[in-house]
Amino acid sequence: MFPETISIRSPRFWVVAVLLIGLGSVPVLAAALNQPFYLTQFGRIMVYAIAACSLNLLIGYTGLVSFGHAMYLALGAYAAAIMGFHEIHNGWLHLGAALGGAALVAGLIGLVVLRTSGMGFIMITLAFAQMMFFLGISLKQYGGDDGLRLGARSALAPLDLTSATQLYLLTFGVLLAVLYGSWRLVHARFGYTLRGIHANERRMKSLGFHTLRFKLAIYVIAACIAALAGFLLANLTLYASPSYTAWTVSGELIVIVILGGIGTVVGPVVGALAFLLLEEGLAAWTTHWMAPLGIAIVLVVVLLRKGLYGSFHDWALVRERGGSK
Repeated sequence: MFPETISIRSPRFWVVAVLLIGLGSVPVLAAALNQPFYLTQFGRIMVYAIAACSLNLLIGYTGLVSFGHAMYLALGAYAAAIMGFHEIHNGWLHLGAALGGAALVAGLIGLVVLRTSGMGFIMITLAFAQMMFFLGISLKQYGGDDGLRLGARSALAPLDLTSATQLYLLTFGVLLAVLYGSWRLVHARFGYTLRGIHANERRMKSLGFHTLRFKLAIYVIAACIAALAGFLLANLTLYASPSYTAWTVSGELIVIVILGGIGTVVGPVVGALAFLLLEEGLAAWTTHWMAPLGIAIVLVVVLLRKGLYGSFHDWALVRERGGSK
């Protein structure tokens, strides 16, 4: 089964193209305006977009609402920070440790949590994240609850991550790869099986599908993508903290997915842009920025029930199908 194609005439094509071209042009804009802060700001947005894309594979396509997904973000960050602490600066080893550690932890945890569903799944994933949090603050050698600073960015040859521009372009490249990989995955047989599990797992079992294997596979894939985002976040901020595992971070990722559009490939990117830019703007305007931010999110959810990009996606799809008749 081949992925669906999007016509160049489609409004969806042009919105996605403008969005990605805009993100890719940030280094040029930052240099032209002499505002290097833009690289950090939009780099952070893309890191959260990558993490949200991984969570969207669970929530949007498999129906698994994980309230502990941020622990894999923390795992990726600590993989780089701890190895750097021990004077191992090879970025490829950092990356391998992040992905390998996430796959192992997610595989073991997945065998437990995926045997539950609904509220049970939410609470158990939250419990594992809290366990990871307390493990982090107990590691006094690595900073405990103060976190651990990276002495230097990962040496990811042939890239030079000490260059903010190269780190930004790496993050942008990873985002593109994650978006394309997600698009391919959700439009493959594997992706349609996940949607079937989301719609009616009992029926899928009766048809002979081993649903636990499919759920475990996507859980591990999502964890590895989140750990990759954590590796990038550690290099961006030169810092790893147990607070990354907090339920509030997982909650922010869920809000980003909902705000952008659950079950759409590009929705998490739009959600990350909207959420973090709005947060930044409101924080500069008032110290009580959380109240208007909450109101804005509620208004979006009430007025655009499928999120910013999700509502646009559905409108564009109806328009395209109507135009083809």
